[in-house]
Amino acid sequence: MLSLRNFSQSIRKFPLKNFQRTFKSSARQSSAALQNLRNQLDPELEAIKEAGLWKSERVITTKQGSSIGVENQKGDILNFCANNYLGLSSHPKVIQAGKDALERYGAGLSSVRFICGTQTIHKQLERQIAQFHGREDAILYASCFDANAGIFETLLSNEDAVLSDELNHASIIDGIRLCKANKYRYKHLDLADLEEKLQDSQKFRNRLIVTDGVFSMDGDVAPLPAICDLAEKYNALVFIDECHATGFLGKTGRGTDELLDCQSRVAIINSTLGKALGGAAGGYTTGPQQVIDLLRNRSRPYLFSNSLPPPVVACAMKVFEILNEDSSFVADIQNKTTHFREKMTKAGFKISGDNHPICPVMLGDAKLAGNMANDLLQQGIFVIGFSYPVVAIGKSRIRVQISASHSMEEIDRAIDAFVAVGRSHKVIP
Repeated sequence: MLSLRNFSQSIRKFPLKNFQRTFKSSARQSSAALQNLRNQLDPELEAIKEAGLWKSERVITTKQGSSIGVENQKGDILNFCANNYLGLSSHPKVIQAGKDALERYGAGLSSVRFICGTQTIHKQLERQIAQFHGREDAILYASCFDANAGIFETLLSNEDAVLSDELNHASIIDGIRLCKANKYRYKHLDLADLEEKLQDSQKFRNRLIVTDGVFSMDGDVAPLPAICDLAEKYNALVFIDECHATGFLGKTGRGTDELLDCQSRVAIINSTLGKALGGAAGGYTTGPQQVIDLLRNRSRPYLFSNSLPPPVVACAMKVFEILNEDSSFVADIQNKTTHFREKMTKAGFKISGDNHPICPVMLGDAKLAGNMANDLLQQGIFVIGFSYPVVAIGKSRIRVQISASHSMEEIDRAIDAFVAVGRSHKVIP
């Protein structure tokens, strides 16, 4: 084996000009390859812009809230496109909890959980999550995308089958791609199609039905009671992704299964800390003890990712405490959602989905959605036009999201702005 000393001596003997020649030759080759890549990508990027599908990022200059500062925009802007459903991402108690944790536990662990990245607060938050959902245990991830990437590959083999709604979130789709299970995709919310695929999958060991509790692009709610009926009929398990439900849907904010009285019938829940529960980052899986234990030992995103930073953990813990003390947020956001949907519909807009704080204003054309969003920004309303590949071609929209932190006056200001801009684009009379 070459020692460090011998290696250093051999380097010194190697003429510098040889290094320079080699570097210049490699740089030329790399430059040519890079230029080829640039030439390949330029027309593709131009086509995206031409189709009205370009997604630019607006820069927020303040903390998250119902009113924010936006770079190159004067005054406060009303924010109607954040996932800050409970308005708690900048709550004073949540911020203070993060500060205290930063001081006590540091910025991060510099490690994964099973090596030296688990602190007392990680275990405390996992217990809080399990208790909140009425499950046996929970496991934390860096994001719910990671939670969805980690569960299917770990839990399912080629002896099993997974049945997924065709409009499930991209993270579910990608997670299912990683697993070796036999894959079925049923039509969106189509129970007859799901039953047909359950019948076909009876030859496999386990069947896992996978659905968003609430579908993030459309704001529609999965028919969980009927899905659970089919699961029991065909001896299958039910998994739901609750990212757009946890904290504010159901009588006490437990989510879709509480809203539809199915809590004991859903086997596994994945959700996020990055929306209603603090808004920073983090995701989790909660369910049977054996499932959680297996994930701790086999789930790749868990085993190979740094543990959640202590301030993020503490902020989420504080949100759970607030929710356990006061569930009035749930009724408040529901009243505001109903108000927005009814007045927008009366004005002539088509609002998709169920009575959920996700309120998609359906426009169809990508350029129209983008142009209207830009005009609304000039009216002091921050919203984003959604187009392909985030939604299907011909289904472009502006997805409005209501927060408990919005006042009724702010919601009415947004409606008035939509009406003015909608009329200028001849979307409504």
